[in-house]
Amino acid sequence: EGATFDHEYYAATHVPMAKAAWGLSDAVIEKGVNGPFVAAVHVQFESMDALGAAMSSEDSAAVLADLPNFTTIAPQMQISEIV
Repeated sequence: EGATFDHEYYAATHVPMAKAAWGLSDAVIEKGVNGPFVAAVHVQFESMDALGAAMSSEDSAAVLADLPNFTTIAPQMQISEIV
């Protein structure tokens, strides 16, 4: 309660920043409705190695530093394999 999330900033600024930093061709954004999450973004990397490289890159630090600009909610990450 009292948490904030700016969906407009997230879609217009944060997700494009992440796409550029991580070399993603696409990111699908969802706005939560009647569930435990206010938002989700689905991104796809070429491999687990590519994910690891993206997360440890210097550009990733800027993506993480941007979080307070649109939310007070601590992010949660789910890593999945497409089958």
